[in-house]
Amino acid sequence: MLEPFGLKDKKVLVPRGAGQAKSFSQLVEKYGGISIEIPLIAFRPIELTAQLQRALNEIHTYNWIIFTSNVTVETFFSFYKNKNHNSFPKIAVIGRKTEEVLQERGYKAEFVPSAYVTEVFADEFLPIVPSGSKVLIPKGNLAREYISTSLRNHDVLVDEIIIYETYMPNESREKLAKMLSEDQIDILMFTSPSTVNHFMRVVKEYNLESHIKRCVISCIGPVTEKRLLAHGLPIHVSPEEYTVKEMIQSTIQFLEK
Repeated sequence: MLEPFGLKDKKVLVPRGAGQAKSFSQLVEKYGGISIEIPLIAFRPIELTAQLQRALNEIHTYNWIIFTSNVTVETFFSFYKNKNHNSFPKIAVIGRKTEEVLQERGYKAEFVPSAYVTEVFADEFLPIVPSGSKVLIPKGNLAREYISTSLRNHDVLVDEIIIYETYMPNESREKLAKMLSEDQIDILMFTSPSTVNHFMRVVKEYNLESHIKRCVISCIGPVTEKRLLAHGLPIHVSPEEYTVKEMIQSTIQFLEK
């Protein structure tokens, strides 16, 4: 049983933007913590390209479409306006939040992996996709190519299309540097490799390495773990289930010990 105030008075970095930070911050505050919202990544749709327009026009020719994040879902449907679900391919997703955002739009995922990580997705998805199938993967500019490479190695036809760019807001850089320099953050929580990269860019730019040694570091997923280790940072908490809720609860268990 977790203490209701397991994060009491701890200042917790919430590395998400305004649209995504609410539920994260509410969980932090539910356990008595103080949420410090500093979006380490933000997203902006690309300009509509000929390749993307062609994929939208020919959506009915794909057997599957793969959404790897809720941002991918939201951005894709900002371009795709056709309300005819019958012409839409079968949908595979990674992540509970991705599935929820999809359901809110009236679409159902036909495939969800047992664990929300790219490697597990590929291992479990490949057996149900015959060679010669046609798959669309809308993605961000920094997304990995593991899924597309795995599919192509099994003679699946894959179209990967960048639909949004990932960047760090300028105002976040200054806010993060100030709060770290004043030791105003106790717990660092990372949700992706990009959040780690952007965080460390600020740390190195402002020579703040000594200020993060006092922090508890939590993260989601093996790829984020690897990025933290590559930067020489310790990992105090990394839950088996890759969700924010589990990360927060595991952090409380770590603190209680």
